[in-house]
Amino acid sequence: MSKKNNYSYIGISLIILVFGIIFVPKIVDRISNSDVTRNESRSDFANDKTKVSDLAFIEINGVAKKVPQFSFTNQDGKTISNKDYEGKVYVVEFFFTTCPTICPRMNANLIQIQNAFKGFENFGVASFTINPEHDTPEILKAYATDYGVTNPNWNLMTGDRDAIFKLSNEGFNLYTAEEEDAVGGFEHSGNFALIDKNGFIRSRKDEFGNPIIYYRGIVSETEKVDEDGVPEEITALKADIKKLLSE
Repeated sequence: MSKKNNYSYIGISLIILVFGIIFVPKIVDRISNSDVTRNESRSDFANDKTKVSDLAFIEINGVAKKVPQFSFTNQDGKTISNKDYEGKVYVVEFFFTTCPTICPRMNANLIQIQNAFKGFENFGVASFTINPEHDTPEILKAYATDYGVTNPNWNLMTGDRDAIFKLSNEGFNLYTAEEEDAVGGFEHSGNFALIDKNGFIRSRKDEFGNPIIYYRGIVSETEKVDEDGVPEEITALKADIKKLLSE
C-alpha cells in the first residue's frame, strides 16, 4: 500500500474519530431525553415556527395557552369534551338561546363560517350556553335547527353553570356574568376564540406585531364596520381558519 493511501486512510479515520467525539454523544443525549421522536411535545410544537403558520400563539407568562379540559352535554344529549376536538380547527363562543341582542348576530356569522368550510371534516364550532338552566339539550337542538347548524362538529353545549362560567372567564378570558339589569339577564363577550388542531388558542397579529387574541363576532362581512367604524373580523377569521387547516 502506498504512503499516499496510508495518509488518506489516516485522514478518514481522524475525521470519523472527531465526528464520534463531537456528535455521537449529542445524538445519544437527544435520544435519551426523547428529543428525537415522531411525537414532539405540544410546547415544542408551539415554539417551532418552521412547522406552523404566521398566526400567533396566545401566551401566558411565556407559555402557549391551551383550551382547558371541559365536558358538557350537546344538543343531541351526548357528552362532549375537549378531546372530541383534538385534531380539529374550531371556533369557540359563549351565548344563550334567549339572548335578544348580540347572540343572533354572532350565530348568523358562525353559520356563514360553517358554510364556507363545508366538506372540511376537521373544522368545527364549540358553543357554550351561559344559561344552562333554560338551555336544555332539546332547546339547543331546536335552536341549532332554526339557525341551520349542519356541521357535525358544531356542538351547542349545556351543563353545570359554574363550570361554564369558569371556562369562559378563566379558561378563555371571555367575559360572562349574570346581570339582572342587562337585556336578557346576562352580559357576555361578543368575541370568538380560534383554536388549532393541537388545542392552542391562536390569532393573527395587529399592525404592531401583537396578537389580537380574539375575533369580533358581532359585525358581519356585509356590514363591514360597526356603528363606531370598527371593521368586521369575520373575513380575517375565515382566512385564519384556512391557515390552521393547512398546518
